[in-house]
This record gives sequence, structure tokens and C-alpha cells, in this order.
Amino acid sequence: MSDSIERDALKDILTASVKEQRAARRWGIFFKLLTFSYLFLMLALFMGWVGNKEAESASTGPHTAVVDLKGEISAGSDASSDIVLAGLKAAFEDSNTKAVILRANSPGGSPVQSGLMYDEIVRLKKMHPKTPFYVVVEDVCASGCYYTAVSADKIFADKASIVGSIGVLMDGFGFTGAMEKLGVERRLMTAGANKGFLDPFSPQSEAQKEKALAMLAEIHQQFISVVKQGRGKRLAQDNPDLFSGLVWSGESGLKLGLVDALGSVNSVARDVVKVPNVVDFTPQPSYADRLARQLGVAAATTLGAKMEFHLK
Repeated sequence: MSDSIERDALKDILTASVKEQRAARRWGIFFKLLTFSYLFLMLALFMGWVGNKEAESASTGPHTAVVDLKGEISAGSDASSDIVLAGLKAAFEDSNTKAVILRANSPGGSPVQSGLMYDEIVRLKKMHPKTPFYVVVEDVCASGCYYTAVSADKIFADKASIVGSIGVLMDGFGFTGAMEKLGVERRLMTAGANKGFLDPFSPQSEAQKEKALAMLAEIHQQFISVVKQGRGKRLAQDNPDLFSGLVWSGESGLKLGLVDALGSVNSVARDVVKVPNVVDFTPQPSYADRLARQLGVAAATTLGAKMEFHLK
């Protein structure tokens, strides 16, 4: 009797042990698959295999194409000329695009990037003369953003949008007074009389200040020329503050000729283009592209460019 009980007990123990081992194997397989799936997803995101938002294909039928110009305009941002122009080029070249809208929401930024966008948009318009190009301002389209916007056939804005700021700035700080109080001595050695141009840790040179102001004035005149070329006779000719760097609301900008009408992306697509189907052609860089751009910007910063001009 006791032998039978011992055998049954041993059988139960062995059965439980086998079940536990099977369960452990199943959980082990599950967690291995989960880990593999996670690592594959991370690799796919990094390589750009997924997560890239592409414009809808031509099979969507006739549409109004939209490309975003959002954030500060700079070589390392999503508002760089490379990214914005890639979207505009794809939009213009799509056979079902009936009009292209640049949706602008930017305080401005690099005059070089803004100029590159302006020049290329003018070229794209000449290549596609039957495709209207409009800019629709959302919250703000100031300075470098407005520089780009004047390439449009028409500019639309909300009555409360901020537009204008036709001016140039170069900002920085001077620390000589604080350094003197702290007993810190600046030891700057250069080969070239102006190699330390506007160094923030050295006393400001009047000659270098005049040179900087001359460059600002030169870039400002370039900005003014582009605005006059783009807007023409639509600009108010009797306002002395138009090119002073001031900003205006969309409603006031309409009176000054900075914008042509009030409207949104949907209202322009529906009422102006007469094609309410809106397709977004804004490129969405992969994680790998974003990382590469960030590393490039970090490298440029490390190399130490300390003088920047801004259209903002």
C-alpha cells in the first residue's frame, strides 16, 4: 500500500515538473520572440523601413498638394531647403497635382536656406507654369519665412497671423565686464587682424562693428529686392515702416500688400483651386536621417562658427 502511495506521489511530482518545464520553455520562447520583435522594430525605424510618411500616390486622383515649412529655417532642421524643396519637387511633378500650397508656420532663420528655397521655387514654377503655387500662413510667417513666401503666386493668411519682419539681425553677448570683475584674462591669438571678428570675450572693435553693420545692410537690401520682385505693385508704396523689421497681423498685412487674401489650406483648396482633396507631400525623414543631420549640426557647432545672420 505504501509503495503504491509513493509511486503515485512520485508520478505527481514528475508530472508537475514536466508541466513546469514546458511552461518555462513556452515563456522563454515568448520572451525571446518579444525581444527579437523589439530589436527588429528598432532596426526598421532606424533604417527608415517604417515610419516614413510618404505622399499618397497619383492614384488618389486630382488633388491639391501641400508641403509644410514649419519651425526655424536652418540647414539641420525639418525646415531646411533640402527637405522642403524635396516635397515641393515631388508635388509639382505629380501628374494629378492641380495646385501646390506651401503651408508656412515659421519665425524665419537662415538667409541662405531661405534664398535657396526662393530661387528653386521660382525655377519649379517656370518648369510647371500650369500649376499654381500658393503660400498659406498659419500662426507666423516672418523674416526668412516671408523671404521664401514672396515666391508664391498668392499669399493667404488668417486675420490673426503674424507676417513681415523684413529685416536682418546678428545677435550675441559681450562678457568683457564680467570677466574683468572675475579677474579672468582673455588670451586670444590669431593670424590675421580680423580673425577674432566680434569675439564676445574681447572688447568690441568699432571697425569690426561697422563691417558687421555693412554686411547686415547688404543682406537687408537683398531681402528687400526679393520682396519687391515677388510682390511688385501689390505692396503699399507709402509706408516707411514696411522694410523696417516690423511685423503685422494678417488683416493689416492684407492692407499693406504683404498678403493677398485671408484663407486656410482647406478654403484655398476648396474655393480657389476648386480641388478640395488635399494630399500632404511633406517629407518625413527616417530616424537615421534625423540622427545624421543632428550629428552634422553638432559637428559644425563643435568646429565653432560663432557669427550667424538671421532673417527672424
